[in-house]
Order: sequence, then C-alpha cells, then structure tokens
Amino acid sequence: MATWFLLVIYMAFISLGLPDSLLGSAWPVMRLELGARLDSAGLLAMIVSGGTILSSLASGTVVQRFGTGKVTLISCMLTAGALLGFSLSPSFLWLTILAIPLGLGAGAVDAGLNQYVAEHYKAHHMNWLHCFWGVGATMGPIIMSASLTGSHSWRGGYATVAIIQFALVVLLFVTLPLWKRVAASREGEALNRSEPSIPEESEASQTLQASQVPTKVLQLRGVKPTLAAFLLYCAAESTVGLWGASYLVGARQVAADTAAGWISMYYGGITLGRLLTGFLTLKVSNRLLIRYGQLVAIGGGILLLLPLPAQASLIAILFIGLGLAPIYPGLLHETPARFGREQSMKLMGVQMAVAYTGSTFLPPLFGAFAAKTSLTFFPYVVMAFLGLMLLSAERVNRIMMMKGRMNR
Repeated sequence: MATWFLLVIYMAFISLGLPDSLLGSAWPVMRLELGARLDSAGLLAMIVSGGTILSSLASGTVVQRFGTGKVTLISCMLTAGALLGFSLSPSFLWLTILAIPLGLGAGAVDAGLNQYVAEHYKAHHMNWLHCFWGVGATMGPIIMSASLTGSHSWRGGYATVAIIQFALVVLLFVTLPLWKRVAASREGEALNRSEPSIPEESEASQTLQASQVPTKVLQLRGVKPTLAAFLLYCAAESTVGLWGASYLVGARQVAADTAAGWISMYYGGITLGRLLTGFLTLKVSNRLLIRYGQLVAIGGGILLLLPLPAQASLIAILFIGLGLAPIYPGLLHETPARFGREQSMKLMGVQMAVAYTGSTFLPPLFGAFAAKTSLTFFPYVVMAFLGLMLLSAERVNRIMMMKGRMNR
C-alpha cells in the first residue's frame, strides 16, 4: 500500500511543478496584452514566493494539527482556483491578487510532502518525488507553448493547467484516509526491522543524532550554510525559469514560442536528472551527488557565457537543469539524518522559507536590474548564484566531517 500510495504523492508534486514554470514561459506575450513592464513578472513572482514563505513557516504547526493529507488537499484547491483566475484576469492587478493564494497553497504542499517522504521513505524516493515536480514544471511550458502556437493566447495555457489541478483535487479527496494509515505502516515496518524510520544515514549523521540537540534549530552546527545553499539554489533555479525565455527573446533573438519550448527543456533536464539520481542514490551518497550536480550546472553556466550561436544556449540551459537536479532533493533528504528527526519538521519549514526567499527577492532584483540595463547580464548572475551555492554546500560537508570525527 505504501508503494502504491507514493503515486498519489508524486501526482501531488506534479501539481506543485505545473504553475512554477508557466509565468516565465508566458510573460513575453502576457505583458504585451496586459500592458505590463518587463520587470513586473518579478513582482508577481515575489508575491507568490512571499505567500509560499508564510505557509512554509507555518507548515510544521499546521501539518501537526490537521495532517499532511488535509493540508495537501486544501492547498491544491487554492492553487487550482488561483490558476483558473489567472486565465480569466482582465488586468495585471488581478494577477497580483490571485498570486497570493497561489503562493500560500504551494508552500504548504512543498514543506508537508518533503517532510513526509524524508521521514517515511528512502533517498531515491525523495529524488523521484522532485522528479515529478520536474514533470509538472516541464509540462507547464509545453502546454503554454502549444497554447501560444495554436490560439496565440496565454490564457488557454493557464486554463488547461487549472483543469489538471482540479482533477488532482478529486484524487486527493478520494485518497485522504490513506495518509495516516501509510505513515503508521511505515513506522511499524521500521520497528519490526529494528531500524530508525529515517533511512540511509551516514556515520557522521548518526553521531550527530546521538548528541544533544539545541532547542532552536538555527543553533545547530551546519544549519546556516545549509540555509544559504537552499537560498542560492532557488535563486539560480528560479532566475533561469523566470527570465530564461525573456533572455532568449530579448538578447538572443529567439522566437517567443521557441523560447518557451527551450525553457521546457530546462525543466526537462531537471526531471531527467532526478529520475536518474533516484537510481544513483542506491550506489552513490547524497553528498557526492550534490557536488557532482553543482559542477555540471556550473559547466552549463560557463557554456551560456561563451559567445556561441543561439542554439548553444539550449544545450547550456539543459546542462544547468541536469546539474541542478540532485541538489535540492539531496539536501532535503539529508535534513533528518544530519540534524535529527526531532528538529527536522521545524527545520524543513525553515529551509522551505529560506529557499523561497531566494526565489522571492533575487530573481525580481535581477529583473529590475535588467530593465534598467540589459538582459545580457543574465548568464553572469546565474553563474554567481551557482558558484556561491557550491561554496555553501562544501562548507556544510566540512562541518559534518569535523563533527563526525569529534564524536568518534
């Protein structure tokens, strides 16, 4: 039952990914119809992420009170309604209002499902969970590109995604009783095997859990550079997703529908990478996969910087997506193992909030900067985020290794 129930969780994460990539793909056309400025997409992204931050911070308390199933159901209803409203919006003002429930719904689903999978399933399931986010994020630009090509309207793309979301709401409602039953079943299996319910812990992680854990999660050694890595990851991922199409259209003279298709390939790279990473976690540690992913992403960033034909940008963006694939789910799954199960639910929400802070403020700041200067700075900003993220993640690895040696 637990294995089949994963399909429901994966479907929920498809719903989380679908809206994330729509705005960046549609914005070159949306802004013209609504009479909005180029950097106004940053304002919308900021409102969505602001709502996500609030719901992420509250997710630990809300999930404990109502359960992951109910929170996921209600959150998907919020996002479905908001997306339908987007498709009918007569002005940019309405988009800003509807962005609030869109963000609130996304944050609660993200934090709740990540904690549920980190606590009850193995590392490869976490990667495949985020692979299905990538499925949704990849489908979004494809749906939008088809809408722009067929009816020459972005509204049909949003309406299609809203219908998909409402279908998922029905599925979540039907399967609502299974959430607690599966959690109890997984915990019972772990007890019968005389194993902790958190799988695949490293030796350093086990010594960390054996030590006394501070009450405040920010006092834990390694938390602050971990939060920095989350912030920079979301800054890089969101900047490419939000402004990649605008960069291709404005700086590389690519057609709008083609640019939307190329951004779908970026999310496709993330999706494919997480599918493969799910298998690799059976043989390779999360720490190494995170490191290798960062190096591949930086390689894609370097390729994006080079003065090559526009078609090379597609390869560069695809490599960035492939490289980003293992980083986010790997860091998330390490949370209970590195910092202890007792603190993981609170820390998971904090990590989500900090991650979405990166996507809330940094991509819009680049949008404001690009509106006053040029979109040609896009590759340099992406490279800066990727480089700083690598430094932060390696700092966490050093702290964990030092802590492991001290506790031997």
